[in-house]
Amino acid sequence: MVVSAWTTPPCLFSAGLHSFSKLTEEGVLIFQSKSTDIHQNLALEDWIESNVDLTNRRLFLLWRSRAAVVIGRHQNPWAECNQEAMRNAGVPLARRRSGGGTVYHDIGNLNLTFFSCRKLYDRQRNLKAVTDALRRARPELDVRATERLDIVLDGKYKISGSASRLSRGASYHHCTLLHSADGSALRSVLRPQSLVSTATPPPVLSPTHLPKVPKLLNAVSFCFSPEFGVSSPLAVLDPSDESLFPGIGRIASELRSWEWTFGKTPKFTVQTEINLSDDLTLERTTAQLHIEVKNGLVSSIDVTFQHQWLPQRLIHELCGVLTGERFCPHLNLALLKTAAYLVYNAFVLVR
Repeated sequence: MVVSAWTTPPCLFSAGLHSFSKLTEEGVLIFQSKSTDIHQNLALEDWIESNVDLTNRRLFLLWRSRAAVVIGRHQNPWAECNQEAMRNAGVPLARRRSGGGTVYHDIGNLNLTFFSCRKLYDRQRNLKAVTDALRRARPELDVRATERLDIVLDGKYKISGSASRLSRGASYHHCTLLHSADGSALRSVLRPQSLVSTATPPPVLSPTHLPKVPKLLNAVSFCFSPEFGVSSPLAVLDPSDESLFPGIGRIASELRSWEWTFGKTPKFTVQTEINLSDDLTLERTTAQLHIEVKNGLVSSIDVTFQHQWLPQRLIHELCGVLTGERFCPHLNLALLKTAAYLVYNAFVLVR
């Protein structure tokens, strides 16, 4: 029996089951997370990949999350999303362990994760199972998988993007399935360039005429069985349950940490200009800033003032104010501007 989407059910486990591995040994291969916390759901993916023997076996996980922005493992959060808008809206940022682009999650976005050993890894086949299921639920839908491993509706609307992670003995491929996501929220929290780079032209839309969530969940749940030749009930999981997933709390905590979310950002540079003025002398100038950021920390700053506004020694001391600090564009520039102003005024008073 397949449980309807997020309608109620308590977690479905046979009496006496005390581990997820035991559950899979009893033939349960299709799962639904009861959590809508993005970090818990990403931790569940990681736990299954690391702890379940996937030799010649496939598992299928369905999950949704409250509003969140999720970046790929090697992406730069400062380039991909509008963090000020996210803070104002209370939208968290998460970095997943798979590659791929930046995506916006909310309850109007169904997430599908296909687990297998590397030998059975086949993203095209996974997407075929999804498109077949959608057409089975709504025969009039024109949905297809592209060479870029997206799913498009009517040949132009991207409703699904994919990413994957391959390790020595296991792999997972996950994809989104937009059905009623908040398009205005999506555009407010993602940078324009990230929308362009992750979308199939024209820009990503959120079609509202996909099957609604309960029917959609049932459709994609059933897709697993005919495509892969298995028959399985659906079990609802609580990814915060340490008795089923020992150590999963530690994984979720790591995924929430600044060190993972921002500290894993590849090295990048920022070039910008700030305007400075002195109210006493009415002198004005501009400064060119070149900031290098490594592991989310300011590794070096080079400041060039017009008209030799400050001696080189003071410029060097000024740059030391932020070196080694966590990078935060607005705060860093505000601190640097304030420090420059204070140093300049102190210099004027003594010369």
